[in-house]
Amino acid sequence: MPVQNKAMLITYADSMGRNIKELQEVLTTYIGDAIGGIHLLPFFPSTGDRGFAPSDYTRVDSAFGDWRDVQALGKKYYLMFDFMINHISRESVMYQDFKAKKDASVYRDFFIRWEKFWPQGRPTQADIDLIYKRKDRAPIQEITFADGSQEHLWNTFGDEQIDINVNADSAKKFIKETLLEMVHHGADLIRLDAFAYAIKKIDTNDFFVEPEIWQLLDSVRDILTPLQAEILPEIHEHYTIPAKINAHGYFTYDFVLPLVTLYTLYSGKTAQLAKWLKMSPKRQFTTLDTHDGIGVVDARDILTDDEITYTSSELYKVGANVKKTYSSAAYNNLDIYQINSTYYSALGNDDKAYLLARIFQIFAPGIPQIYYVGLLAGANDLDLLERTKEGRNINRHYYSQDEVAKEVQRPVVKKLLELLSWRNQFAAFDLDGEITVQTEGEQTIRVKRTSTDGRDTAILQANAADKTFTIKANDQIIFSDDEADKVRL
Repeated sequence: MPVQNKAMLITYADSMGRNIKELQEVLTTYIGDAIGGIHLLPFFPSTGDRGFAPSDYTRVDSAFGDWRDVQALGKKYYLMFDFMINHISRESVMYQDFKAKKDASVYRDFFIRWEKFWPQGRPTQADIDLIYKRKDRAPIQEITFADGSQEHLWNTFGDEQIDINVNADSAKKFIKETLLEMVHHGADLIRLDAFAYAIKKIDTNDFFVEPEIWQLLDSVRDILTPLQAEILPEIHEHYTIPAKINAHGYFTYDFVLPLVTLYTLYSGKTAQLAKWLKMSPKRQFTTLDTHDGIGVVDARDILTDDEITYTSSELYKVGANVKKTYSSAAYNNLDIYQINSTYYSALGNDDKAYLLARIFQIFAPGIPQIYYVGLLAGANDLDLLERTKEGRNINRHYYSQDEVAKEVQRPVVKKLLELLSWRNQFAAFDLDGEITVQTEGEQTIRVKRTSTDGRDTAILQANAADKTFTIKANDQIIFSDDEADKVRL
């Protein structure tokens, strides 16, 4: 089915129940129409990074089910799959064939061969310093071929994630075949993971290299458009880069909103939130939380440096069990610009503040994406964090079906599900409708959403300091922080 203007759940295949079948049972039994789409995080055989080091896109990991289970989900929800266009596992057919046959392999150009990439006498230290890296050294990994010879391959992320040479004919064939196969199995939207790293070019920082990055994006869109499938490029960077992508007609992520919302609720001041809501594109997916940490760099220049520092400091002060060490190398954190915490715990496990944060997200331009832990207002999982020594696992709790049944009885979760169900069917939230934002005082904000035809309106009046709010639909109060004012949605 085509992408719909309904909230999208982000979840792993084994995080709400043990597999995809149980996930569908959970959604049907406990979540209902609060969710209209699903971003099913990588469910392919993988050798690392919780699925983001795929070895084979043609199969579903047998621990999660099979293609029939995925396609069954697609009958009720629009689906998004991940395509790691920048890299693939060392256990992939491509890597193993190249390792065995070297220059005789059909995949001899599939990877970026470090020594062949550079002109003689390079790279210099200046060349390496210029690269936009995720490591404190050159982004390379040694490969030992079957004949005993050795080279280095470009390796931006983890040891299992070897970068692909997207300009090679063998890679272009692989990209096209994989995308077509994904749509065949039910993908309505393809998330291009780490796409900004995919273009490598001498004398650049190898990140979002123009104009080549546009050629890559357009080549993917040309494959998917005839199939009525969309792409969602994933990038954590200054908000102006997603804005450029959006201006080219692509869906983008709103990764600014998470930190701006935290600042708003910590400080009680609404001016920066209002500024961002007025600037935000309409063709976007909004987030507060994802499978990774809470991004910091995305909000730069929407928040001042002092406001970002304040928000980060308050997060460690106000947040429940949030410590700086959980976002450090000690817990395998690769990105110093992300903070590891659930969004609920970042707000001190405070139901009132958390519900208002989600209301801000619902009223923001775009389609809300709700991470599964966030959907259940989940607190930091310190047991999983310490057991694995993986910082991001603080926000990756595994819920059994019985746990979900208990969590949805909590008032904050009930209210959130009810609000999402209302938002999904109310025309005032049309993507092309109007949004007006006012701040009548330092602590207050008024957001009005109007349907494309002008017939329906939704108005949020909120106070960020005391976390009070009122929501009106067509001039009738339907929801507020005061239960006495609430009308059944």
